[in-house]
Amino acid sequence: MIDIQSTPDTREIPLQKVGVRGLSYPVTVLDKAHKTQNTTATIDLFVNLPHDYKGTHMSRFVEIFHKHHGNVGMREFLAMLEEIRVSLNAEKAFGSMSFPFYIEKTAPVSESAGMMCYECTYEGEVSAADESGESKRSFYVSIAVPVATVCPCSKAISDRGAHNQRGIVKVRLQNKGFFWIEDVISAVEHAASCGLYSVLKRPDEKWVTEHAYDNPRFVEDVVREVYLALKDFPVEKPFSYFSVECENAESIHNHNAYAFTEYKA
Repeated sequence: MIDIQSTPDTREIPLQKVGVRGLSYPVTVLDKAHKTQNTTATIDLFVNLPHDYKGTHMSRFVEIFHKHHGNVGMREFLAMLEEIRVSLNAEKAFGSMSFPFYIEKTAPVSESAGMMCYECTYEGEVSAADESGESKRSFYVSIAVPVATVCPCSKAISDRGAHNQRGIVKVRLQNKGFFWIEDVISAVEHAASCGLYSVLKRPDEKWVTEHAYDNPRFVEDVVREVYLALKDFPVEKPFSYFSVECENAESIHNHNAYAFTEYKA
């Protein structure tokens, strides 16, 4: 049969990315408590396309990902991208995989168990070896962690209580070693006024309310505390880059509060 994608293109316009986007697929990722966890990911996979190529073979992206979907750990993700790059004769391959990551979390007093969901993303890029024989590889993990914060200013000036809100802390990490997603989530929650829970009995609600009240945090405080935790994070190799952002859905304002910072080794 005629392979139209492999026919020459005469317009001399290279394309930085071609591929598949929004692929929904079951995947297996690493889990600290249970070794592995099954979840469903949304995947984007691309390669670059030289100016003289008419198109790429879209089915190969899915075929290769299917081979790896039962073990898509951080290290395996780059191996999957390299296989795509070689299979499609490309100089570069790019990919991202976003998925809900679940942790069973017990309430602080009653120890009632429930599942918490955290949105995670893997992002990777691989390239062919250059003249020196070195190939470029980059990999990032992003994690979104919901938290609770109590306003320090409201607490300081109010005779009764303090306003509080739910926020989202997002971290983006680059590391050539290994680390557990669960450990990063724990570090982020400890930097806020309090973490969130899916199940709380009345004694738990009392504990959470008082714990948050005793640990007021602005968004600026949360970002700085997470920064310090990640800079000295107990990991195989230190993070070479990370960014931290926090956005609070303000309870007494018609806008959100936001802070961001980043670190480069």
